[in-house]
Amino acid sequence: MSLIQANIFSRALLRNTTFNAIIPADKFSFDGKSLREPKPFKTLYLLHGIFGNYTDWVIYSRIVPWAQNKNLAVIMPSGDNHFYIDNEKTFENYGKYIGEELVDLTRRMFKLSDKREDTYIGGLSMGGYGAVRNGLKYSDTFSHIISLSSAFTMDTINESTYDHPDITRNRDYFESIFGDLTRLAGSENDYKSLVTRCLEANSPIPRFYMACGTEDFLINENRDYHNFLLNNGVDVTYEEGPGTHDWTFWDSYMEKALNWLPLEEESLGIFSGNVKKQNQDTH
Repeated sequence: MSLIQANIFSRALLRNTTFNAIIPADKFSFDGKSLREPKPFKTLYLLHGIFGNYTDWVIYSRIVPWAQNKNLAVIMPSGDNHFYIDNEKTFENYGKYIGEELVDLTRRMFKLSDKREDTYIGGLSMGGYGAVRNGLKYSDTFSHIISLSSAFTMDTINESTYDHPDITRNRDYFESIFGDLTRLAGSENDYKSLVTRCLEANSPIPRFYMACGTEDFLINENRDYHNFLLNNGVDVTYEEGPGTHDWTFWDSYMEKALNWLPLEEESLGIFSGNVKKQNQDTH
């Protein structure tokens, strides 16, 4: 398993930024047999939540061995606390970076499939919002969206106040990200409006996998969006289970999400901790 840290200069962000990439190109077995035919990898662009960065998924989840087993390339960028949208005033275009520049760049850097059916986007909380926003905005690029405990918080944003000490309830913070909040509804940052736009333009709509913990403070917002997708004829798989807004839940349901994706049949190669498995296979 190749875990690569890449530092690049982004034209969309106008600065250096870092991402992690899992590329299972080094997989092999003791008997010398090829574990997969040589072809471009299916790819998941995986987004972190608020207060996180490009290391989160590698540190807190089991995404590395899962990607290894499923021959899946995973690209994990940093979105800072910017909700993966474009900000015209600061020239920090995280949406364009995620939906256009990063996809193009990683396809040129690594042997990744350029087919829509092989290209996916996912995330948790703020990253879940970013995956939905950019998966729909760039629906010609992404065929599947993984949405875990997503921050469908337009109502919270509109009710925020300037004096709130919590950044996730502070109006100054939201205005610095989204601009004029009175124009948020119906914009390209409105996760419901984006579905309507795709339908009106007859654009392809990605398939959805959604999951949220029953004790998560965002459970009602996720239920509401699930119902919205169903009412608009969107292909969505929705799951709930015991859990809060934490990595215990996200790690468990990311495994379910990967099983939902149309990935290759699992194949185990040689990797740390797999000695017993290899020995069993040779007897």
